[in-house]
Amino acid sequence: MTRLSILPAALVLTAVVALTLSGCGGEDSSSDGEGKDPGVSAGDGPSASTSPSDSIAEGRPEIEFPSDAKNVFEGQRTGDSAKDAVLADNASSIKAVDEAIFKGSAETKALGFYNVDKALSSSIAYVQGYIDDNDTWIGVTRYFDRKVTLKGTDKAYVTYCSDESKSYIKNKKSGKVDKSPASADSFVLYNTALTKNAGGVWQTTDISSKRGDAACQP
Repeated sequence: MTRLSILPAALVLTAVVALTLSGCGGEDSSSDGEGKDPGVSAGDGPSASTSPSDSIAEGRPEIEFPSDAKNVFEGQRTGDSAKDAVLADNASSIKAVDEAIFKGSAETKALGFYNVDKALSSSIAYVQGYIDDNDTWIGVTRYFDRKVTLKGTDKAYVTYCSDESKSYIKNKKSGKVDKSPASADSFVLYNTALTKNAGGVWQTTDISSKRGDAACQP
């Protein structure tokens, strides 16, 4: 089964256009987490609004994953502390979406902590799609070719690829796992925009994806 993807309509990342993704590669730096591209256009479901107090909540919310699902994030260390901070919160944004899928709720603390504005609306709609279908996912998803462009001290853009060839949709009711063979569509290109809030958190504000993009193929 081909997973849902974020629609590319609203995102305009002029600073990212100059970046060229180089396909598979990078060192394997692991982190707990996800396996699907967070997305789809905004739709019905919980409200996407987030108050400043929610965004600057004291401490960072803990994100929990089941034992049969994991994300691997390559290139976590660039040698630039500012870029590393952006990549860390980018990874948390991705994991927050998956946690909401696992918990069957688009109202988890982490989802609205790391995602705001259009990115939150898209993420809520994406999570709601899984909830409506009574689906989750298992396996391992790899994130690679992660590149950061800083714009001043509080804005950034991140492009990256995901490899979903080893993660699979599972229906919660039947327990059936869809292990369709990997294809070009198992690889997804993402463009994201982030803004650092008053609490120092790099929150994802906008996101788009293109499944099967040539830049992410092995």
